[in-house]
Amino acid sequence: MADYDVAIAGYGPAGATAALLLGRLGHRVLVIDRLTAVYDRPRAFAMDHEILRVYQNLGAIEAMLPHIAPFSASEHYGVDGQLIRRLTMVDPPYPLGWTPSVVFLQPPIEEALRVQVRAQKGVDLALGCELLEFDEEAGDEEAGAVAVRYRAADGAARRATARYLIGCDGASSTVRRQLGIAHDDLGFDEPWLVVDVLVNQGDGARLPPTSAQFCEPARPTTYLIGTGNHRRWEIMLLPGEDPAAMEQDAQVWKLLSRWIAPEEGRLWRRASYRFHALVASRWRAGRVFLAGDAAHQQPPFLGQGMCQGVRDVANLGWKLDAVLRGRAGDALLDTYGDERAAHVRRLTTTIKHIGETICERDPVRARRRDADLIAAAGGTVRSVPRQDLIPPLECGLLSARAHPANGTLFPQPRIAHAGATALLDDVAGAGARLMLRGDVDAAAVLGPAAAAGLGVVRFGAPPGVRAAGVIDAAEQDGIAAAWFARHEAAAALVRPDHYVYGVAATPTAIAALVGEFAAAVATCSPAGT
Repeated sequence: MADYDVAIAGYGPAGATAALLLGRLGHRVLVIDRLTAVYDRPRAFAMDHEILRVYQNLGAIEAMLPHIAPFSASEHYGVDGQLIRRLTMVDPPYPLGWTPSVVFLQPPIEEALRVQVRAQKGVDLALGCELLEFDEEAGDEEAGAVAVRYRAADGAARRATARYLIGCDGASSTVRRQLGIAHDDLGFDEPWLVVDVLVNQGDGARLPPTSAQFCEPARPTTYLIGTGNHRRWEIMLLPGEDPAAMEQDAQVWKLLSRWIAPEEGRLWRRASYRFHALVASRWRAGRVFLAGDAAHQQPPFLGQGMCQGVRDVANLGWKLDAVLRGRAGDALLDTYGDERAAHVRRLTTTIKHIGETICERDPVRARRRDADLIAAAGGTVRSVPRQDLIPPLECGLLSARAHPANGTLFPQPRIAHAGATALLDDVAGAGARLMLRGDVDAAAVLGPAAAAGLGVVRFGAPPGVRAAGVIDAAEQDGIAAAWFARHEAAAALVRPDHYVYGVAATPTAIAALVGEFAAAVATCSPAGT
């Protein structure tokens, strides 16, 4: 027997999320990381409602909320200072139960995660330790394992075995390098300086009222409003500028002088980066997986960097759980890379195009860009929800019965529960579920659903209509009812990561959908793979 079910290299947001998810599911987990504590400066800046829902499911959200604030609108200004694009949020009621876009302070958010991880009895932390190498040990499918060798904090060499290894060890991933996995370059490589400032209370009168992209050829610049008095600038470096020299205090304040003076705030962090658009060519090698920055890098223009890593481990975690418990075949794990690579490529391409728009340095082309964007909006710039730019899943473990709802996120309405109001997942759990419209006879599908390991939730059942084993949810805002109407569906089969596997409109089709899902998980041979 292996020492652990899963070993995780890296204890950043993706690694900590993976450890907490697998630990809460009862698996034995080893986490290896060089650092002993949370890095005390902000790096990631934004999250969306899908990620907040993940942390809700993991019991960490309440400790995070004091360090989170709504993301302001992002207004893009062109060559002559005119508004050319505006990104914002969808209006309430919010479809996933949380503010769709938020900003946050990374150090306390990570610490909130680690507090939860430390409470998991099956999770061991090897901090201050360096991963040296690993190799997959011979054995049959049940007995196989990955041997991991690492240097402990006391300098001693240690060895442990795990059924699987996840490399969450960042952009310079040791795991990826040992596997010899190359990046596919999506064609974006620009030098930028990132500056975080803590603005003095009452100062900063010249600061924009919303987050902004100054798409000015002379020097494209991003301004972001964080939590409390935290503000961030992302400033494009020009040809010939030395990144190290541009990080010096005097030069930083010179770049910021348009908006803020040294006496109005305190420099918290400044770091130069090359913004890339890279995706690993493979996400799995036997029992080893890549996740987070080890698997992909994208420019920051939509605030999706950390979100992508959390999506990775939320996708992989429930599939590892199913395989480790013998409920699914090993081929289910192949859908992880299929699904996430396609999703990351499409979203990164969108982000890259936004970046190319922002980074245009030729004044003539920039003016043409401005005119084209305004013309495409019909002459008046309208607000575009950031969530409209996030794609659905397009392949992998999805129903062979094609439908526009497949691969989208099922909503999380507020429901009446125990005399109060609660979010759906807090009542119904977050495993695989069969969601039913209120007029569906739940008793007729309960048996097949139970056999497939599905919870059953029905929305808006008539008064007095109840079925044992079914959660009857009285939603408060009509979100689920609108979803069923929009998709002309009577039922949705939802995966543990909240993505819709498939939908059905009749009792016969519902039973067929449940059977298809059970067979697909067991053998992992859906038509969409």
